[in-house]
Amino acid sequence: MTKLTKDNLFKVYASKPETAMDKTTRVVRQMVDEEAEQRDAKNSRLRNARAEREAHTPPAPKLQQRPNRVGSKPVRRGS
Repeated sequence: MTKLTKDNLFKVYASKPETAMDKTTRVVRQMVDEEAEQRDAKNSRLRNARAEREAHTPPAPKLQQRPNRVGSKPVRRGS
């Protein structure tokens, strides 16, 4: 009997070639990942620009509020 090793115990199968569907899936995932990376870069750039703009603009003046009419009597109309 021959000595068992990993080379003669397990069969080695050649890897199957990439199918057209696998290739399409790989390319589409790569495109989606690139688009997501570009979108994240754009969002961070815009977020930083907004933070810088808000830091350099003075706060808007507060508007005066009208006094509340608490305790005023309702107007009766008619008889």
